Amino acid sequence: MSWNLSGSYFESCNCDSACPCVFLSPPTTGECTAIVGWHINEGSFEALRLDGLNVALAVHSPGHMAQTPWRVALYLDDQGSEEQQGALGSIFSGSAGGHPAVLAGHIGEVLGVASAPIAFEDQDGSRTMRVAEVADVKIMALAGQGGAQVTIANHPLAVAPGQELVAARSDHLRFTDHGYEWELSQRNGFFSPFAYSG
Repeated sequence: MSWNLSGSYFESCNCDSACPCVFLSPPTTGECTAIVGWHINEGSFEALRLDGLNVALAVHSPGHMAQTPWRVALYLDDQGSEEQQGALGSIFSGSAGGHPAVLAGHIGEVLGVASAPIAFEDQDGSRTMRVAEVADVKIMALAGQGGAQVTIANHPLAVAPGQELVAARSDHLRFTDHGYEWELSQRNGFFSPFAYSG
């Protein structure tokens, strides 16, 4: 099979900005709780189009993210057909190869895969995502020298390899599912374009 996706990705976690995990350092508090979101601008899985769909991943790593297996929950856009959701599930579980398979190598337990309404907003300097009643996240870019966005390149632990990350800080992060209840603000965020293929 062949597939490709490109669009906008972001994440927010409980670490201070900028998250040390992307440099293979321990998380700020000894563990990491994160929400990752992807909006697909253009995508295909064989002949099946995936344009405009969203995916979200809740991640808990109870230690160093590069050394400790993650517990995750995957949410697939309910605007997609059953066939489209199946394709997204194959890609983001890592079973279809590509960079998602590299990320999946860190996963120790999948708590669940669910279809859910996912709203993703991509505005200049901010990213927002809502997943049904279980997740609500907003991050805003940090202002650097002269008001320019702060960027990070060539970091070794990357959700979107080959892309410069924009460093951000959360306005809020709320997640309630699978026994977790996270409510955070003024913590780390990143966003960038992404491009995957397999």
